Amino acid sequence: MNYILYDGSVRNALLPFTFTRPVADIRVGILTIREKWEKYLGTTTTTITEEYLSEKYPMVEMEENILINASFCPNDILVEMIQFLQPNQAITLNEEIVAFFTKDTQDEIDFDKYELLELEADCMQIEHTWDIFQKNDQAIRDDFELLTQERKSQPIPSTVNVLGAENIFIEEGAVLNFCTLNAQTGPIYIGKNAEIMEGSVIRGPFALCEDAQVKLATKIYGATTVGPHCRVGGEINNSVLFAYSNKGHDGFLGNAVLGEWCNIGADSNNSNLKNNYEVVKLWNYDLERFESTGLQFCGLMMGDHSKCGINTMFNTGTVIGVSANIFGAGFPRNYIPNFTWGGAQGTQAYLPKKAFETAKIVMSRRNVEFSAHDEDILTHVFNETKEWQK
Repeated sequence: MNYILYDGSVRNALLPFTFTRPVADIRVGILTIREKWEKYLGTTTTTITEEYLSEKYPMVEMEENILINASFCPNDILVEMIQFLQPNQAITLNEEIVAFFTKDTQDEIDFDKYELLELEADCMQIEHTWDIFQKNDQAIRDDFELLTQERKSQPIPSTVNVLGAENIFIEEGAVLNFCTLNAQTGPIYIGKNAEIMEGSVIRGPFALCEDAQVKLATKIYGATTVGPHCRVGGEINNSVLFAYSNKGHDGFLGNAVLGEWCNIGADSNNSNLKNNYEVVKLWNYDLERFESTGLQFCGLMMGDHSKCGINTMFNTGTVIGVSANIFGAGFPRNYIPNFTWGGAQGTQAYLPKKAFETAKIVMSRRNVEFSAHDEDILTHVFNETKEWQK
Protein backbone atom coordinates (compact mmCIF):
# COMPACT_ATOMS: atom_id res chain seq x y z
CA MET A 1 0.00 0.00 0.00
CA ASN A 2 1.08 3.57 -0.70
CA TYR A 3 0.85 5.91 2.31
CA ILE A 4 0.66 9.69 1.98
CA LEU A 5 0.83 12.08 4.94
CA TYR A 6 -1.11 15.34 4.53
CA ASP A 7 -0.98 18.54 6.55
CA GLY A 8 -4.64 18.69 7.56
CA SER A 9 -6.41 21.63 9.16
CA VAL A 10 -3.80 22.48 11.81
CA ARG A 11 -0.97 23.53 9.49
CA ASN A 12 -1.34 27.27 10.20
CA ALA A 13 -1.63 26.64 13.93
CA LEU A 14 1.84 25.09 13.79
CA LEU A 15 3.55 28.13 12.24
CA PRO A 16 6.38 29.22 12.30
CA PHE A 17 7.60 25.60 12.13
CA THR A 18 5.42 24.72 9.13
CA PHE A 19 6.67 27.67 7.09
CA THR A 20 9.60 25.44 6.14
CA ARG A 21 8.35 21.85 6.51
CA PRO A 22 5.21 19.73 6.29
CA VAL A 23 3.41 18.88 9.52
CA ALA A 24 4.79 15.34 9.16
CA ASP A 25 8.36 16.53 9.68
CA ILE A 26 7.79 18.12 13.09
CA ARG A 27 9.82 16.37 15.80
CA VAL A 28 8.07 15.44 19.03
CA GLY A 29 9.49 12.74 21.29
CA ILE A 30 12.55 11.06 19.79
CA LEU A 31 11.31 10.87 16.20
CA THR A 32 9.56 13.14 13.73
CA ILE A 33 5.91 12.34 13.06
CA ARG A 34 6.92 10.95 9.66
CA GLU A 35 9.58 8.72 11.20
CA LYS A 36 7.01 7.36 13.66
CA TRP A 37 4.60 6.44 10.86
CA GLU A 38 7.30 4.86 8.73
CA LYS A 39 8.52 2.82 11.69
CA TYR A 40 5.02 1.54 12.43
CA LEU A 41 4.06 0.93 8.79
CA GLY A 42 7.40 -0.53 7.75
CA THR A 43 7.56 1.57 4.59
CA THR A 44 8.36 5.04 3.33
CA THR A 45 5.79 7.83 3.01
CA THR A 46 5.35 10.91 0.86
CA THR A 47 3.56 14.17 1.51
CA ILE A 48 0.72 16.45 0.46
CA THR A 49 1.66 19.92 1.66
CA GLU A 50 1.84 23.54 0.54
CA GLU A 51 2.72 23.94 -3.14
CA TYR A 52 5.93 25.88 -2.45
CA LEU A 53 7.19 23.01 -0.25
CA SER A 54 6.29 20.25 -2.70
CA GLU A 55 9.55 20.26 -4.67
CA LYS A 56 11.51 19.40 -1.53
CA TYR A 57 8.72 17.23 -0.07
CA PRO A 58 7.03 15.58 -3.08
CA MET A 59 3.92 13.43 -3.21
CA VAL A 60 3.91 10.05 -4.93
CA GLU A 61 0.47 8.75 -5.89
CA MET A 62 -0.23 5.17 -6.93
CA GLU A 63 -3.35 3.33 -8.04
CA GLU A 64 -4.43 2.77 -4.44
CA ASN A 65 -3.42 5.07 -1.57
CA ILE A 66 -4.13 5.69 2.06
CA LEU A 67 -3.94 9.32 3.12
CA ILE A 68 -3.10 10.01 6.77
CA ASN A 69 -3.60 13.26 8.65
CA ALA A 70 -0.03 14.04 9.78
CA SER A 71 -1.11 15.87 12.92
CA PHE A 72 -1.98 12.45 14.43
CA CYS A 73 0.77 10.25 15.84
CA PRO A 74 0.50 6.49 15.30
CA ASN A 75 -0.31 3.83 17.85
CA ASP A 76 -1.00 0.10 17.55
CA ILE A 77 -4.79 0.41 17.36
CA LEU A 78 -4.80 3.21 14.77
CA VAL A 79 -2.16 1.53 12.60
CA GLU A 80 -4.10 -1.75 12.58
CA MET A 81 -7.25 0.10 11.49
CA ILE A 82 -5.34 1.88 8.73
CA GLN A 83 -3.81 -1.34 7.40
CA PHE A 84 -7.28 -2.87 7.06
CA LEU A 85 -8.90 0.15 5.37
CA GLN A 86 -10.92 -0.66 2.27
CA PRO A 87 -12.11 1.56 -0.62
CA ASN A 88 -14.58 4.24 0.47
CA GLN A 89 -13.67 3.87 4.13
CA ALA A 90 -12.27 6.56 6.43
CA ILE A 91 -11.21 6.69 10.08
CA THR A 92 -12.45 9.55 12.24
CA LEU A 93 -11.78 10.85 15.73
CA ASN A 94 -14.06 13.48 17.25
CA GLU A 95 -15.52 14.16 13.78
CA GLU A 96 -12.07 14.82 12.26
CA ILE A 97 -10.73 12.65 9.46
CA VAL A 98 -7.64 10.73 10.57
CA ALA A 99 -7.07 8.57 7.47
CA PHE A 100 -8.92 7.45 4.34
CA PHE A 101 -8.60 5.13 1.34
CA THR A 102 -8.47 6.67 -2.12
CA LYS A 103 -7.75 5.64 -5.72
CA ASP A 104 -5.97 7.67 -8.34
CA THR A 105 -9.16 7.62 -10.44
CA GLN A 106 -11.06 9.65 -7.83
CA ASP A 107 -11.25 13.29 -8.89
CA GLU A 108 -12.92 14.40 -5.66
CA ILE A 109 -13.28 12.96 -2.18
CA ASP A 110 -16.84 13.05 -0.87
CA PHE A 111 -16.86 11.79 2.70
CA ASP A 112 -20.67 11.66 2.66
CA LYS A 113 -20.23 8.58 0.46
CA TYR A 114 -17.61 7.02 2.74
CA GLU A 115 -18.13 4.55 5.55
CA LEU A 116 -16.78 6.37 8.61
CA LEU A 117 -15.01 4.22 11.20
CA GLU A 118 -14.65 5.87 14.60
CA LEU A 119 -11.31 5.46 16.36
CA GLU A 120 -12.27 4.38 19.86
CA ALA A 121 -8.91 4.93 21.54
CA ASP A 122 -6.68 7.76 22.66
CA CYS A 123 -4.44 9.13 19.93
CA MET A 124 -1.87 11.88 20.31
CA GLN A 125 -2.50 14.86 18.03
CA ILE A 126 -0.21 17.86 17.58
CA GLU A 127 -2.63 20.75 17.08
CA HIS A 128 -0.69 23.76 18.44
CA THR A 129 2.96 24.75 18.66
CA TRP A 130 2.91 24.35 22.44
CA ASP A 131 1.74 20.75 22.06
CA ILE A 132 5.26 19.95 20.87
CA PHE A 133 6.75 20.47 24.35
CA GLN A 134 3.54 19.89 26.31
CA LYS A 135 3.09 16.37 24.89
CA ASN A 136 6.80 15.58 24.65
CA ASP A 137 6.81 13.54 27.86
CA GLN A 138 4.39 10.96 26.50
CA ALA A 139 5.94 11.12 23.02
CA ILE A 140 9.41 10.25 24.37
CA ARG A 141 7.97 7.32 26.34
CA ASP A 142 6.11 6.02 23.28
CA ASP A 143 9.12 6.38 20.96
CA PHE A 144 11.45 4.83 23.53
CA GLU A 145 9.28 1.71 23.63
CA LEU A 146 9.02 1.65 19.85
CA LEU A 147 12.76 2.00 19.24
CA THR A 148 14.11 -0.25 21.99
CA GLN A 149 11.65 -3.17 21.93
CA GLU A 150 13.54 -6.48 21.81
CA ARG A 151 16.86 -4.65 21.46
CA LYS A 152 19.83 -4.52 23.83
CA SER A 153 21.42 -1.27 24.94
CA GLN A 154 25.13 -0.61 24.82
CA PRO A 155 26.57 -0.90 28.36
CA ILE A 156 26.41 2.12 30.64
CA PRO A 157 30.02 3.22 31.36
CA SER A 158 31.20 2.62 34.92
CA THR A 159 31.93 6.33 35.47
CA VAL A 160 28.27 7.30 34.99
CA ASN A 161 26.08 7.89 38.06
CA VAL A 162 22.82 6.09 37.32
CA LEU A 163 19.30 5.86 38.71
CA GLY A 164 16.86 3.63 36.87
CA ALA A 165 19.40 1.92 34.63
CA GLU A 166 16.67 -0.30 33.16
CA ASN A 167 15.09 2.81 31.59
CA ILE A 168 18.26 3.90 29.77
CA PHE A 169 19.09 2.91 26.20
CA ILE A 170 22.43 3.79 24.58
CA GLU A 171 23.00 3.37 20.86
CA GLU A 172 26.26 2.31 19.24
CA GLY A 173 29.03 4.91 19.20
CA ALA A 174 27.61 7.11 21.97
CA VAL A 175 30.15 8.60 24.40
CA LEU A 176 29.31 9.48 28.01
CA ASN A 177 31.52 9.63 31.10
CA PHE A 178 31.36 11.19 34.59
CA CYS A 179 27.77 12.39 34.15
CA THR A 180 24.58 11.69 36.12
CA LEU A 181 21.50 10.10 34.53
CA ASN A 182 18.24 9.80 36.48
CA ALA A 183 15.81 7.63 34.53
CA GLN A 184 13.49 7.01 37.48
CA THR A 185 11.37 9.95 36.31
CA GLY A 186 11.25 8.73 32.69
CA PRO A 187 13.29 6.94 30.03
CA ILE A 188 16.59 8.29 28.70
CA TYR A 189 17.56 7.58 25.10
CA ILE A 190 21.12 8.28 23.88
CA GLY A 191 21.36 8.15 20.09
CA LYS A 192 24.05 6.83 17.79
CA ASN A 193 27.38 8.72 18.06
CA ALA A 194 25.88 11.20 20.54
CA GLU A 195 27.96 12.59 23.41
CA ILE A 196 27.30 13.68 27.00
CA MET A 197 30.28 15.54 28.42
CA GLU A 198 31.53 15.36 31.99
CA GLY A 199 29.62 16.92 34.85
CA SER A 200 26.23 16.96 33.11
CA VAL A 201 23.11 16.08 35.12
CA ILE A 202 20.05 14.79 33.24
CA ARG A 203 16.60 13.70 34.37
CA GLY A 204 14.26 11.75 32.11
CA PRO A 205 12.25 11.65 30.01
CA PHE A 206 15.12 12.72 27.76
CA ALA A 207 16.15 12.06 24.17
CA LEU A 208 19.58 12.85 22.75
CA CYS A 209 19.38 12.02 19.07
CA GLU A 210 22.04 10.90 16.63
CA ASP A 211 25.29 12.93 16.58
CA ALA A 212 23.93 15.41 19.16
CA GLN A 213 26.03 16.71 22.03
CA VAL A 214 25.48 17.77 25.64
CA LYS A 215 28.32 20.08 26.67
CA LEU A 216 30.20 20.25 29.99
CA ALA A 217 28.17 20.54 33.22
CA THR A 218 24.80 20.92 31.50
CA LYS A 219 21.60 20.61 33.56
CA ILE A 220 18.60 19.11 31.75
CA TYR A 221 15.13 18.42 33.12
CA GLY A 222 12.60 16.27 31.30
CA ALA A 223 10.78 16.13 29.09
CA THR A 224 13.46 17.38 26.69
CA THR A 225 14.48 16.33 23.18
CA VAL A 226 17.82 17.33 21.67
CA GLY A 227 17.45 16.54 17.97
CA PRO A 228 20.09 15.18 15.58
CA HIS A 229 23.33 17.20 15.35
CA CYS A 230 22.22 19.71 18.02
CA ARG A 231 24.57 21.13 20.67
CA VAL A 232 23.26 22.12 24.11
CA GLY A 233 24.62 23.56 27.33
CA GLY A 234 23.50 25.54 30.38
CA GLU A 235 20.04 24.77 31.82
CA ILE A 236 17.18 23.29 29.79
CA ASN A 237 13.69 22.27 30.87
CA ASN A 238 10.88 20.62 28.86
CA SER A 239 12.12 21.80 25.45
CA VAL A 240 12.42 20.36 21.94
CA LEU A 241 15.20 21.15 19.46
CA PHE A 242 14.37 19.75 16.00
CA ALA A 243 17.85 19.28 14.43
CA TYR A 244 21.12 21.14 13.75
CA SER A 245 20.35 23.82 16.35
CA ASN A 246 22.62 25.10 19.10
CA LYS A 247 22.14 26.33 22.62
CA GLY A 248 25.72 25.66 23.54
CA HIS A 249 26.35 27.97 26.51
CA ASP A 250 25.04 28.97 29.93
CA GLY A 251 21.56 30.44 30.09
CA PHE A 252 18.04 29.03 30.49
CA LEU A 253 15.75 27.52 27.87
CA GLY A 254 12.41 26.30 29.16
CA ASN A 255 9.06 25.14 27.73
CA ALA A 256 10.44 26.01 24.32
CA VAL A 257 10.70 24.72 20.75
CA LEU A 258 13.56 25.51 18.37
CA GLY A 259 13.39 24.57 14.70
CA GLU A 260 16.43 23.69 12.59
CA TRP A 261 19.62 25.75 12.19
CA CYS A 262 18.83 28.02 15.17
CA ASN A 263 21.49 29.41 17.48
CA ILE A 264 21.05 30.80 21.00
CA GLY A 265 23.86 33.15 22.07
CA ALA A 266 25.82 32.73 25.30
CA ASP A 267 24.02 33.72 28.52
CA SER A 268 20.70 34.14 26.71
CA ASN A 269 17.53 33.28 28.63
CA ASN A 270 13.84 32.88 28.05
CA SER A 271 11.13 33.38 30.64
CA ASN A 272 8.58 30.58 30.82
CA LEU A 273 6.40 31.98 33.63
CA LYS A 274 4.81 35.43 33.87
CA ASN A 275 5.49 37.50 36.99
CA ASN A 276 1.76 37.54 37.77
CA TYR A 277 1.47 33.76 37.08
CA GLU A 278 -1.29 34.34 34.51
CA VAL A 279 -1.96 32.09 31.52
CA VAL A 280 0.50 32.72 28.67
CA LYS A 281 -0.59 34.00 25.26
CA LEU A 282 1.21 33.26 21.97
CA TRP A 283 1.03 34.93 18.58
CA ASN A 284 -1.56 33.35 16.26
CA TYR A 285 -0.57 33.73 12.60
CA ASP A 286 -4.09 33.08 11.32
CA LEU A 287 -5.84 35.55 13.62
CA GLU A 288 -2.91 38.01 13.50
CA ARG A 289 -3.16 38.50 17.26
CA PHE A 290 -2.14 36.78 20.50
CA GLU A 291 -4.23 33.86 21.75
CA SER A 292 -4.36 32.04 25.06
CA THR A 293 -2.44 28.78 25.31
CA GLY A 294 -4.21 27.77 28.49
CA LEU A 295 -0.74 27.16 29.96
CA GLN A 296 0.96 28.79 32.91
CA PHE A 297 4.39 27.72 31.61
CA CYS A 298 5.22 28.59 28.01
CA GLY A 299 8.52 30.00 26.78
CA LEU A 300 10.05 30.47 23.32
CA MET A 301 9.02 29.33 19.81
CA MET A 302 11.79 29.91 17.25
CA GLY A 303 11.50 29.13 13.54
CA ASP A 304 14.23 27.70 11.31
CA HIS A 305 17.46 29.67 10.66
CA SER A 306 16.77 32.19 13.44
CA LYS A 307 19.45 33.30 15.88
CA CYS A 308 20.05 35.58 18.83
CA GLY A 309 23.15 37.35 20.13
CA ILE A 310 24.72 36.99 23.57
CA ASN A 311 22.71 37.98 26.65
CA THR A 312 19.42 38.10 24.76
CA MET A 313 16.36 38.09 27.03
CA PHE A 314 13.12 36.63 25.71
CA ASN A 315 9.88 37.33 27.55
CA THR A 316 7.31 34.67 28.39
CA GLY A 317 5.51 33.42 25.29
CA THR A 318 7.78 34.80 22.56
CA VAL A 319 7.30 33.69 18.94
CA ILE A 320 10.16 34.22 16.49
CA GLY A 321 9.64 33.54 12.81
CA VAL A 322 11.99 32.13 10.18
CA SER A 323 15.43 33.65 9.44
CA ALA A 324 15.35 36.29 12.17
CA ASN A 325 18.53 37.72 13.70
CA ILE A 326 17.90 39.16 17.17
CA PHE A 327 20.44 41.11 19.23
CA GLY A 328 20.89 44.08 21.59
CA ALA A 329 19.91 45.02 25.14
CA GLY A 330 16.41 44.77 26.59
CA PHE A 331 13.49 42.47 25.84
CA PRO A 332 12.55 42.13 22.17
CA ARG A 333 8.84 42.06 21.28
CA ASN A 334 6.83 38.90 22.01
CA TYR A 335 6.26 38.43 18.29
CA ILE A 336 9.16 38.77 15.87
CA PRO A 337 8.23 38.33 12.18
CA ASN A 338 10.12 36.31 9.60
CA PHE A 339 13.33 37.90 8.28
CA THR A 340 13.69 40.44 11.10
CA TRP A 341 17.04 42.07 11.90
CA GLY A 342 17.47 43.88 15.24
CA GLY A 343 15.96 43.86 18.71
CA ALA A 344 14.41 46.00 21.43
CA GLN A 345 16.05 49.17 20.05
CA GLY A 346 14.45 48.71 16.65
CA THR A 347 14.17 46.28 13.75
CA GLN A 348 14.36 46.22 9.98
CA ALA A 349 13.94 43.63 7.25
CA TYR A 350 16.69 41.02 7.06
CA LEU A 351 17.10 40.80 3.29
CA PRO A 352 17.21 37.28 1.85
CA LYS A 353 20.57 37.77 0.15
CA LYS A 354 22.23 38.42 3.52
CA ALA A 355 20.23 35.72 5.31
CA PHE A 356 21.17 33.16 2.65
CA GLU A 357 24.86 34.03 2.91
CA THR A 358 24.72 33.22 6.62
CA ALA A 359 22.69 30.05 6.07
CA LYS A 360 25.25 28.74 3.58
CA ILE A 361 28.11 29.32 6.03
CA VAL A 362 26.22 27.78 8.96
CA MET A 363 25.13 24.69 7.05
CA SER A 364 28.53 24.12 5.43
CA ARG A 365 30.06 23.80 8.92
CA ARG A 366 27.96 20.62 9.29
CA ASN A 367 28.70 19.50 5.72
CA VAL A 368 25.12 20.18 4.62
CA GLU A 369 24.36 22.03 1.39
CA PHE A 370 22.05 25.05 1.32
CA SER A 371 20.12 23.77 -1.68
CA ALA A 372 18.14 25.51 -4.38
CA HIS A 373 15.00 24.05 -2.76
CA ASP A 374 15.96 25.67 0.57
CA GLU A 375 16.49 29.02 -1.14
CA ASP A 376 13.18 28.80 -3.00
CA ILE A 377 11.27 27.94 0.18
CA LEU A 378 12.78 30.78 2.19
CA THR A 379 12.30 33.24 -0.67
CA HIS A 380 8.62 32.31 -0.80
CA VAL A 381 8.29 32.78 2.96
CA PHE A 382 9.96 36.20 2.71
CA ASN A 383 7.70 37.36 -0.12
CA GLU A 384 4.47 36.02 1.38
CA THR A 385 5.03 37.55 4.83
CA LYS A 386 6.98 40.74 4.13
CA GLU A 387 4.04 42.96 5.14
CA TRP A 388 5.00 42.13 8.76
CA GLN A 389 8.67 42.99 8.34
CA LYS A 390 9.82 46.38 9.58
